[in-house]
Amino acid sequence: MTTTSISRPARRVRRDWRGWAFVAPFMIVFAAMIIAPVVYALYLSVFRQQLIGGNEFVGLGNYVALLQDAKFWESLGRVSLFLVVQVPIMLVLSLVAALALDSARLHGAVFFRIALFLPYAVPGVVAALIWGFIYGDQFGLTASVNHLLGTALAPLTNQWVLGSIGNVVTWEFMGYNMLIFYASLRVIPGELYEAAEIDGAGAFRTVFSIKLPAIRGALVIATIFSIIGSFQLFNEPNLLKQLAPNAITSYFTPNMYAYNLSFAGQQFNYAATVAIVMGVVTAVIAYVVQLRGSRKELR
Repeated sequence: MTTTSISRPARRVRRDWRGWAFVAPFMIVFAAMIIAPVVYALYLSVFRQQLIGGNEFVGLGNYVALLQDAKFWESLGRVSLFLVVQVPIMLVLSLVAALALDSARLHGAVFFRIALFLPYAVPGVVAALIWGFIYGDQFGLTASVNHLLGTALAPLTNQWVLGSIGNVVTWEFMGYNMLIFYASLRVIPGELYEAAEIDGAGAFRTVFSIKLPAIRGALVIATIFSIIGSFQLFNEPNLLKQLAPNAITSYFTPNMYAYNLSFAGQQFNYAATVAIVMGVVTAVIAYVVQLRGSRKELR
């Protein structure tokens, strides 16, 4: 006796859209506040405002002109030098401070933790104004020191202005990075310290064999944030420009260059090109740092 199988039509699986509905508010805000401005900047960058004929499509013409722009390359080189020098100094100081707070040998750790983080709570504009008063060689603290000691200190001259700005940024963000490192150190399992103590590891051995490898992810994150912040340098030099007009030009940093192109020169298309190129440069460098950090962490 043979049996025949009756094939039944497969039921359609209905898609559940509740997940999309849940994330829809975020996606709307993300599209409106992130995607739309980037797309509009890309749109602006492929046009050029002509004296005759209005806004004209030029394709990659603005990008070609930017690659030949000496002011852009000078500003990019300046922030690159700032990144190479200031970021390692700031991160090392933040790491040392976090290790000191975590060592349980520092008296008044709570006070020092708050004191180091406090400058980050000061708005960037206010911080630049405070340090501008300190740096002024005609008034303020520097002028008083010069008058008292008979020196001629001038922190806002051509050879010192970048270091002076780096000092301001380090003062502002050292506490922020210290808090990232300190939070990562606090979640290291205590069993690792107990094992190190049983093996006879000293304080320095514990730092280099346990603490630093454990917070490598935090180091990568802090480095990426610092790289982004370096390429976005704007507030400090823009405010200090009033005190050092000869040392800080309108194209001192790429962000200042784009700002002055758009608001002072009415060259919105070229300013958008600068912004797009700097966004790509920052994203590529941050990605490389993250990739290298991830590979080392996997090892």
